[in-house]
Amino acid sequence: FYNFMWHAGNRLRLMDLILNQLALANSLVLFSKGIPQTMAAFGFKYFLDHTGCKLVYFHHRVGTGVSFSTICLLNGFQAIELDPSICRWLELKIQSQKFIGFCCFLCWVLPLLINTSVLFLVNGPLDSKNLSVENNYGVCSWAMPERVGTLYTITYFSPDFLGLGFMVWASGSMVFVLHRHKQRVQQICSNRLSSRPSYEARAIGTIMVLVSSFFAFFSVHSILTVCMTHFKNPGRWIADNSVFVAS
Repeated sequence: FYNFMWHAGNRLRLMDLILNQLALANSLVLFSKGIPQTMAAFGFKYFLDHTGCKLVYFHHRVGTGVSFSTICLLNGFQAIELDPSICRWLELKIQSQKFIGFCCFLCWVLPLLINTSVLFLVNGPLDSKNLSVENNYGVCSWAMPERVGTLYTITYFSPDFLGLGFMVWASGSMVFVLHRHKQRVQQICSNRLSSRPSYEARAIGTIMVLVSSFFAFFSVHSILTVCMTHFKNPGRWIADNSVFVAS
């Protein structure tokens, strides 16, 4: 829908630019690896060649990174719109379509740079029975030199953990602002109205549920990804569940 509105020439809101990119990134995640993984689960094995495996893993990792970065951007945009005093120097900048477009562009740069290594690490299905060096995930294989495994893990997850910290801060700021506004409203409302669940309380509950769910899924995905990177032949169970949690 957002892509259709974009190509139809309709003027989008600033938040629509972010949501448009988020829809594109999520579609990239679902279609790049979700379809091959589903086909492999139904018994279609070795239908990806050497180049296909590289492209599938590369697009999946890039889509996951862009999706996460865009969610962080959306959280920050909502927090500053709700309370401009959080960051005064960004109060006017976030009203500019060019600035939001530049931020969306930055969301692509880091995932593209970090995940170029995937093109060198991922290979096609293993034909030999010697699995001592590479990890076989049924469809594709993964070769990670031991001397760079830790460095790759730190490089890959550092931006995500920084983004997660920013997301928690932005969500906490919104919860604080909504809670403070709720207290002010209760002081001027009658007891009959204040006894009802307020819009602020429902918004706070929604934010807490979404952030907690995202934090839980992200933590599990990080653990599974580390296991896939460092363990020798972690098994199809870890590979399949890592794709499911990432989706």
